[in-house]
Amino acid sequence: MSCMQYRAESLKKYLADASAGQPTPGGGSASALAGAIGASMACMAANFTVGKKKYKAAWPRVSQILERCDQAREALLRFTDEDITAYSQVSAAFGMPKGTPEEKSARKTAIQQALKTAMETPMNTFLACADILVVLDELADLANPNLISDVGVAAALVLGALEGAQLNIEVNLALIKDEQLVEATRAKLDKSGSEARQTARKTLDRIYGRITQ
Repeated sequence: MSCMQYRAESLKKYLADASAGQPTPGGGSASALAGAIGASMACMAANFTVGKKKYKAAWPRVSQILERCDQAREALLRFTDEDITAYSQVSAAFGMPKGTPEEKSARKTAIQQALKTAMETPMNTFLACADILVVLDELADLANPNLISDVGVAAALVLGALEGAQLNIEVNLALIKDEQLVEATRAKLDKSGSEARQTARKTLDRIYGRITQ
């Protein structure tokens, strides 16, 4: 399917295609979708807080978190489709003819470019998920406590999406010959991912503690 089509399809259709013997939707798309669902849970917790008089003191900050998570949710839903389009470009490049030296050279160039392009969407997914994760610990403190488990679900899903996105970045990095790009990309992953992972695990530990105490 081309970019954006799955957004207009049913979840049943997406899952049927994802489980079928076909190349897309694959792990990059699924990671983005998981992130979008996680972001939705964060938005739900925020929406059950803003407007409730009991939590009026938290409205300003929770409103900011809500806007941030809602923008990320929309972006991640878009990445769900964009990843499919990017993969099709990689597949097309690998399918190019290689019968002559000229064809081999053109194919090699096309593959490298397609891999770099294909890496962009999971990187965007990774960064969007990291951005959500760093505010969920704060949301866990500010949100309506009746929604605390939903904040935890958000953290678990978005963390899983971040890990899935990195797997898809790494599988492309393994084939990219541009060493400078590979090094810079891994540095970006380390910088953005470290805080997000630590915060997510802290959030989940605290939420489990509050639920089970």
